[in-house]
Amino acid sequence: MVGTVAIESSERLSHILDQKGIPHTVLNAKNHFKEAEIVMNAGQRGAVTIATNMAGRGTDIKLGPGVKELGGLAVIGTERHESRRIDNQLRGRSGRQGDPGSTQFYLSLEDDLMKRFGSERIKAFLDRMKVDDDDQVIQSRMVSRQVESAQKRVEGNNYDTRKNTLQYDDVMREQREVIYKQRQQVINEKTDLKPVLMAMINRTVTRIVQTHTQGDQKDWDLQAIYDYATTNMVSEEKIKLSDLENKTQQELIDFLNGLAEENFMTKLKQLADDAQMLEFEKVVILRVVDSMWTDHIDAMDQLRQSIGLRGYGQMNPLVEYQEEGFRMFEEMIANIDEDVTRLFMKAEIRQNIRR
Repeated sequence: MVGTVAIESSERLSHILDQKGIPHTVLNAKNHFKEAEIVMNAGQRGAVTIATNMAGRGTDIKLGPGVKELGGLAVIGTERHESRRIDNQLRGRSGRQGDPGSTQFYLSLEDDLMKRFGSERIKAFLDRMKVDDDDQVIQSRMVSRQVESAQKRVEGNNYDTRKNTLQYDDVMREQREVIYKQRQQVINEKTDLKPVLMAMINRTVTRIVQTHTQGDQKDWDLQAIYDYATTNMVSEEKIKLSDLENKTQQELIDFLNGLAEENFMTKLKQLADDAQMLEFEKVVILRVVDSMWTDHIDAMDQLRQSIGLRGYGQMNPLVEYQEEGFRMFEEMIANIDEDVTRLFMKAEIRQNIRR
């Protein structure tokens, strides 16, 4: 059995064997429907099988009559893989269940692994040993160690990449757990969502009031608070600009929360029973949360694709992603509160509510 790294390599080797008149079979992803038959015949006397590192894994190759006496299955590797684990899996194709077998790997300084990590050192070694013939076979423990060292570096790089990917994924995982947990609580609620709803309205009112009441009281923008209240909470008949004057910041918050409470009770009276009110609350909250969360996922994906550029500014991209992701998550929560407030406060109550 001849093991190759890629499908292209297996097809190129198959073409060479065809030119030499050597009967063989090719086991790669392009003929996987014949895999069982090819594996079954791979242990027969005189059989030559070319396989990629994925083909036939997990299958014992049974030796045919007379093969065991000839030494069993011979596995030949055309080059070393980036992972020692895959090399060992290829070696493990022979010598199964106590059967004899042998393995032999052939390397070239032009292999991808050697070009990336080991060729310069080995070339320097060959120069010192005065090896001039490019086709000369070299068997050296030093060369084998260099190959293993190159594989270790590749494995280390791959591990760092996987670790880095997991650290990025942890940010979204934590946010996902928060959203899904709260969303599930809304879905499973059986009695009343008023505390959840009013908490969202209270947070929104607090942010709006605090935003427009910075500095001295004479500099407060009461018009902006009035405009927000009439646009997103109650009708103009329920509030006048003069109602907001001569109040402290907390009194403004309490006043607007009182209007929200009245609006809630009005909607409750318009519905036939508490079950309809619960369904109405669920519709509003879930509709907003699902829309905002979908947009947030897209925004986080775009951030992740671009965050690496901050490394050029001597900043840690992962730390920047974590901090920016947290800020975006907090902003999403605030937007959810505001949209739920607006939808619930300004919604028209009808009797045919359906989720």
